[in-house]
Amino acid sequence: MDKNLTPDTQQAEAINATADSLPAPADTLSSAVVMDQPAEALTNKVAPLSTASANVHIIATDFAMPQLDSTRRIWLYLPPDYASTTRRYPVLYLQDGQNVFDATTSFAGEWGVDKSLNQLAASGQDPTGCIVVAVDNGPNRFGEYSPWNNAAFGGGQGDLYVDFLVQTLKPYIDTTYRTMPGPATTGIGGSSMGGLIAAYAALREPTVFGRACVFSPAFWFATTHLFDHVRQNPAAPDSRFYFASGTTESDDMVPQMAALRHVLLRAGVPEANLVFSPRPDGQHAEWFWQREFPAAYSWLYASAATITARPVEHLAVTMYPAPAAAELLVALPASVGPTAQLKISNQKGRTVLRARVRDGQTVDVSRLAAGVYRATLTAGSTVSNDQFTKE
Repeated sequence: MDKNLTPDTQQAEAINATADSLPAPADTLSSAVVMDQPAEALTNKVAPLSTASANVHIIATDFAMPQLDSTRRIWLYLPPDYASTTRRYPVLYLQDGQNVFDATTSFAGEWGVDKSLNQLAASGQDPTGCIVVAVDNGPNRFGEYSPWNNAAFGGGQGDLYVDFLVQTLKPYIDTTYRTMPGPATTGIGGSSMGGLIAAYAALREPTVFGRACVFSPAFWFATTHLFDHVRQNPAAPDSRFYFASGTTESDDMVPQMAALRHVLLRAGVPEANLVFSPRPDGQHAEWFWQREFPAAYSWLYASAATITARPVEHLAVTMYPAPAAAELLVALPASVGPTAQLKISNQKGRTVLRARVRDGQTVDVSRLAAGVYRATLTAGSTVSNDQFTKE
């Protein structure tokens, strides 16, 4: 096997091979986590205790991922002062959730994100705090973490995974918790394959993810496709990207990170919005990503303290006829302004139509298959989520 592929390939294959032997997820983290072993094997043994902080919780062990016909465990970190204030907070979405907070569920150690953020808060170095949402990887990690297929390792479900984050998970988080939902206060991050999908999500959805934490990225998995995508879909100039890796992780990792940084610069992202941090002692390992996280987080969210937090307001919209045969008429309230952004999703959460609409405009839905759809209209900080039926 090519040595450039070894670190991430070994990790992913090991995760896939041992997925069934990971500690069973619990609804709370206050009790010991017991490995899935016969009862007699546990005699006279002490189960490993969770290392997650008290302000880390499990949202669900089987959170629905309709875009992928799957479910997943979702972790949640709330800032230490969340319960004692009414403030809103930036949000960071991290991949490989098993490795983010808890050593007992990790592949080879944890990032310790909760400990780092708690320490920054306690020392007064984090003026805003941050909500962190961590999504476990699944048995098809290569598939979900790349939108492009690799002839040797698969892939190709990355767009569906990003659809899940944007269309299902983020709306749930924004309506359930006190978030600052704009792109300048919403980040995405990951390492290795998780770094690849984090970079792609920030490039594909710049109006959602304005901050990207990219550690030891597996750009080797789809280098040509990734660079073609960036050239054809320039990044938003106000996006921020933080790249870090070890200089000896592979022959290609640092050059590929540098090349992507160059492409982003040429696409209009200012140099001040890009950090390129190759470390001579860095390794493809959780201890390295744990060490680098505080600096990356502090830089990515440095401007969050100057942003005024506003709740998401509900947009009163009328759409008819119901059911619709060929056209859907949209009536916007006068307070919205001249236009709003319409997104129509099917029952699996897949976006099937996007359009900029005006009050009284008809939208052609004749090409949609019969069924029930969700229509999301966004105008500034106001949002409407409604359903309609297509005949």
